[in-house]
Amino acid sequence: MNILVVHQYYLMPGQPGGSRFNEMARLWSSQGHRVTVIAGTVDHGAGKAPERYRGRWITKESDGEVTVYRCYVPGTYGTSFAGRMWGFLGFTLSASTAAIRVDRPDVVIATSPPLVAAIPGWIAARVSLRPVPWVFEIRDLWPESAVTTGVLRASSPLTKALYALEKWACRSAQRVNVLTPAFRRDIERRGLAVGNKIVFVPNGADTEAFSPQSRDHAARQQFGWGDRFVAMYAGAHGFANALTQLIDAAELLRDRPDILIACLGDGPERKKLEAEAARRGLENIRFYGPQAKASMPLMVNACDAGIAALRNIPTFRTVYPNKVFDYMACAKPVLLAIDGVARELVCGDADAGLFAEPENAKAIADALRIFADHPQECKRMGLNGRRWVQANAGREALASRYLRILEEVTGLEPAASVAATTEHT
Repeated sequence: MNILVVHQYYLMPGQPGGSRFNEMARLWSSQGHRVTVIAGTVDHGAGKAPERYRGRWITKESDGEVTVYRCYVPGTYGTSFAGRMWGFLGFTLSASTAAIRVDRPDVVIATSPPLVAAIPGWIAARVSLRPVPWVFEIRDLWPESAVTTGVLRASSPLTKALYALEKWACRSAQRVNVLTPAFRRDIERRGLAVGNKIVFVPNGADTEAFSPQSRDHAARQQFGWGDRFVAMYAGAHGFANALTQLIDAAELLRDRPDILIACLGDGPERKKLEAEAARRGLENIRFYGPQAKASMPLMVNACDAGIAALRNIPTFRTVYPNKVFDYMACAKPVLLAIDGVARELVCGDADAGLFAEPENAKAIADALRIFADHPQECKRMGLNGRRWVQANAGREALASRYLRILEEVTGLEPAASVAATTEHT
């Protein structure tokens, strides 16, 4: 099968970030399928394009067996909200050009955000004399997330246009894949798609790369963590993450020099966060910047617990942060400062961590004290998490589930295969 994926944030080799489709593309290719990706040129974390893409509209390259078309994104992407919107428009145009050029696929997946990925996805599916089916994937609810975080006004013309685009994409696609059950409920409630049209292939973890190892290795020594209890936040440093809550928690933990909050990753808020921690004279929270994807399994294993945090707004009660699955795969207990479906999974179904109310620094600090003071309970929750991920969220199993959906929608397999993929929702 010839599979085309439109994903602006498909990772470049060694780049940190969400590698969901990098891993799926690799697994599908290893099974003999031809996989092509239309992606952007900008490193999402740094907000800049590598020099090799400067001044080029489309760059064709290879990622192992996967063919990747890197499409122009304006340099304004990382400068401001308006600059990012211009960046999305630039990607829409360059990716639509690539969608016309690529060989005719058997099926197309367009994954959002950004929501505009639906446009080149639809074009790729419809450009030939024999249209092919396409799948619209929702990794985050847009534009709803932007409205609830205050980035967009609900009544603005741009917001209304984006809601119209979301509605068109859900109705035009042959399948809508959602990453959480809450997304499915939201889409059904708004009448965007119903029944077997909605399928569920969530985030997961590479359980081979992210597997339990000794914490006492070179990564811990490199950062001088010694015997301290290290709680790691690995991910974006943006407005949505509200990482000031971790700085506030660190201030409440001044009496516990044995506890360190280690922040790995990048984003528009990182410099401000580093400056604020320095202004307060905090030695128990450190910002280490982005790390190579290949080093992340070692980094996670070097810590004692993982942290996932977002702002305390209703939209974020619908999400499963990918970093949670990586922590669990390495048998690390999770401190979850996110309410909703993630809490139901981590602290309920998996029994793999503790919940702290988002943006409540005292609750976060109290949970870290519990973790540091109860190593056996940490070990128990960590092992629970590893078992849950192996049973429910291994990337190989999820890639196979996704492939069954693609086979069904192209007519290569009987329709019964989709029912199997939806029974877990």
